[in-house]
Formats: sequence, structure tokens, C-alpha cells
Amino acid sequence: MNKVTKTDAEWRAQLDDIQYKVTREHATERAWTGKYAINKDPGIYNCVCCGAPLFDSDTKFESGSGWPSFFAPLTETVVGTTVDKSFGMVRTEAHCSNCGAHLGHIFDDGPAPTGLRYCMNSASLDLVPKQKDLK
Repeated sequence: MNKVTKTDAEWRAQLDDIQYKVTREHATERAWTGKYAINKDPGIYNCVCCGAPLFDSDTKFESGSGWPSFFAPLTETVVGTTVDKSFGMVRTEAHCSNCGAHLGHIFDDGPAPTGLRYCMNSASLDLVPKQKDLK
């Protein structure tokens, strides 16, 4: 996948208000307000900005945090990280490696096998349902 770069005006035209604030301005949606917080539908969660596949629903778990949580991305390279020192805390920010969209944060209190919790904003994701086997 080619790296995606757009102007601020192009991002604003493509995204709704909450998607823009979360992915381009590093905001966080309120807990339990996102459409994927308790969603259990099978599929692949893509970046809402560029469509890059990020997480498989098979790695999603209920963390009780109010945000969709995953224990691993599809591959090690699809989610990048940076140190986030905002709000007087030091956290690991997760972003789309393809377009730089802010996705959420990563914490070390997740389940096996990784022990990680990729705590993502629903506004940064787009669920593409898995195809059902036709037999």
C-alpha cells in the first residue's frame, strides 16, 4: 500500500467531525460512545482515513474500558507508535503506519498472548465484515 498524504482541507472533506478530530487532531472519543466499543461482528478493522487493514476481530476483546480493544494488530508494521506526553501522562500512542492517523493508545494490561491492549477509538476505524462461507 502506498503511503497516503493529504492536505488538511482534503482530510476535512473526507472525514466527519469526530473522525477528523480523533485521527488528525489526536482527540479521544468519550468512553462507550463509539460504534465499535461493544461490537462483536466478525471482520477486519481498517483505518478510516486510508483503508489500511489494521486489526482482525479475532483479536478484539472486552477490556471494560469503553473503547474497542485488541491484543494485536494484523501485522507488526501496520500500527506505528510514538511517545505521547499529553495531559501530564506518558503513554504509547498508536497511529496508522500508512497515513499517520491517530488510532488510540497501547497499554501493557492486555490478555495473552501479547499482554497488550490496543485501545482504539471507534472513529478511527471502519469495520469490513468477513465474507461468510457459501457451501
